[in-house]
Amino acid sequence: MRKQLASRVSTLTPSTTLAITAKAKEMKASGIDIVGLGAGEPDYNTPENILEAAYQSMKDGKTKYTPAGGLPELKDAIIGKLKTDQGLTYERNEILVGVGAKHVLFTLFQVLLDKGDEIIIPSPYWVSYPEQVKLAEGVPVFIEGTAAEQFKVTAAQISEAITEKTKAVIINSPGNPTGMIYTKEELQAIADVCREKDIWIISDEIYEKLVYDGKQHVSIAQLTEDAKARTFIINGVSKSHSMTGWRIGYIAGDASVVGAMTNLASHSTSNPVTTSQYAAIEAYNGPQDAVEVMRTAFESRMNQIYPKLSAIPGFHVLKPQGAFYFLPDVKEALEHTGFASVDEFAKALLTEANVAVIPGSGFGSDTTIRLSYATSIDQLEKGLERIEKFVKDHWKA
Repeated sequence: MRKQLASRVSTLTPSTTLAITAKAKEMKASGIDIVGLGAGEPDYNTPENILEAAYQSMKDGKTKYTPAGGLPELKDAIIGKLKTDQGLTYERNEILVGVGAKHVLFTLFQVLLDKGDEIIIPSPYWVSYPEQVKLAEGVPVFIEGTAAEQFKVTAAQISEAITEKTKAVIINSPGNPTGMIYTKEELQAIADVCREKDIWIISDEIYEKLVYDGKQHVSIAQLTEDAKARTFIINGVSKSHSMTGWRIGYIAGDASVVGAMTNLASHSTSNPVTTSQYAAIEAYNGPQDAVEVMRTAFESRMNQIYPKLSAIPGFHVLKPQGAFYFLPDVKEALEHTGFASVDEFAKALLTEANVAVIPGSGFGSDTTIRLSYATSIDQLEKGLERIEKFVKDHWKA
């Protein structure tokens, strides 16, 4: 029999996040009391005004095909958001709306990379970056952001990693899974290196609205005209407006690249979901009160839970500055509980203590686990109590 699968998918690693979440949901469906601290989505419903706008669009018969790159009205709403929030000016031909930020990234790599081209990926990283690069026949090049540097990489590290094959560097701020934010000064140093070495910048800003303790999100595209010209901003409504399932994301950047992405989209998705696009128009043009309500709630939960998480034996955790994740280093806990890896630790935590967390191995961080605080404070406290008991029960001197 002929080989059934294409070689391009043979090296793919399944999404650790989705795998753990699926297992937790399966256990929960069977009647087990699971505390889910794995999934990366807000626990709020989509705001009512957005739901109403989507419903009204369907009643008005707006259920047909749209342009492949998104509705002009949605592009205008995105352009307005970028102008208001970042002071950046874009034209419609520099915007593409896709089926979620994940698919926008996938499409970007498909049009940007030739076989062997390299993408620099700071570690810890979002699980899909390297897999998407590999699917485009590119090569992920990892550089490590250590806890001592708040899991952020430096301009010097990026400069050292750049070769003749380097096409771009990814910057994710606020970061998943780290919750850390790059400062304006750090971004400026990175932008200077990218200008000097003439490479693209992919700026994943999906958690832009979720920043805490008075911190400010800065887009690297804001810094200089050169930085804007070489930056692709990736963003969407999933996290900011609790619209993960609506699947609307966008890219803002170089018109020729966005044009190629639009051509590819016309042969793959035809267009983003029409109803979701009308919902996203309302998300950007309508009241933003719900965005701040969610941000405030996440910050409150983070501040309440951080001391309790830090007190668990063998856990060492930095206080997040954004997003809604903790990334504790559990190396000491592993050494004292007898688990050989964070994967084994997370699996046992789910099956024995009924708590779902994500092992850091999926993020390129073999001594950490990721916990989401995008769930109720009651669930968070229950989860931490179970984790602490689990660690203490397994602890060996």
